[in-house]
Amino acid sequence: MRKVLKDEKLEAEFQQNGFVTIPFISAEEVELLKQKFFDTLPNSGGQITADETGVQDSRLITYDFTFIDKNPEYKKEVFDIITEYFKPHMERLLADYRPIIANYIRKKSADGEVPLHQNWAFADEMKCNTISIWCPLVDSTIENGTLQVVPGSHKRFGKYRGPMVPWELDNIKQDIIENHLVPIETKAGHCMILDDSIVHYSAINKTEGLRLAIQLICIPAEMPSVHYHMNPSKSMQEIDVLEVDVDFYMQFNPWKMPVGAKKVETLSFTKNLITADEFSARLKQPRFDETQPVKKNLFTRIKEVFA
Repeated sequence: MRKVLKDEKLEAEFQQNGFVTIPFISAEEVELLKQKFFDTLPNSGGQITADETGVQDSRLITYDFTFIDKNPEYKKEVFDIITEYFKPHMERLLADYRPIIANYIRKKSADGEVPLHQNWAFADEMKCNTISIWCPLVDSTIENGTLQVVPGSHKRFGKYRGPMVPWELDNIKQDIIENHLVPIETKAGHCMILDDSIVHYSAINKTEGLRLAIQLICIPAEMPSVHYHMNPSKSMQEIDVLEVDVDFYMQFNPWKMPVGAKKVETLSFTKNLITADEFSARLKQPRFDETQPVKKNLFTRIKEVFA
């Protein structure tokens, strides 16, 4: 498997747990990035609302991410700012990764729950790990809604993940929240580098202050970025694999039919909702990128040839 982190000890920790937490940017950079958020906020087009998603009976969007802003120029501006400040730190820590999506994540007081989820798959996860660099700009605590993860849950669920693809954990989300999550309190300027397939969640901000953080999604520099799209009105048994780039995500509404992306493959898909017991069992089983086909012995191969 391709490396994520240059440091061998951190790499081993990442592969085991699905995340590492380390110092990342300076106190001065924290303050500059906070100021950049407020300086650029007037350029925001506002968040896509539930009734603008194009999805019937869409739930209220409770989180505030740059990614779902309606102004592509604002999204590009934020992307350029974050990648400029993060670049030297990425080069210091990561084994040649490139950014594809950047977010300011804002949790206002008494708001901002991000439901239990896995991030989408952004490249072929049988060949690599895609990651998010999550860096709070204020100390992130249980009280203000810090990130919570299921350690070791990466690459064990939802192999093909996209905004319209049914999630196999949908029926047991509350059980996972109550029984499996570990909150990761993180100081401002430190970061969590997490596998995009890890199961995670964050609760509402119960403090009076604003909880501001940055997320930068990155993939290996040599890997093409992909997007898994299901069109439920066409088929619930097929997923189109689209090859995309950074500009695709600047224009993208996650809940609507992608435009202008190259389809490279169509995958068959069967919806499967697992139980809480199955979830616990699979945490102890091999990751989907570790599972190898059973090798057939010589007798079996000869038998198949003459069958």
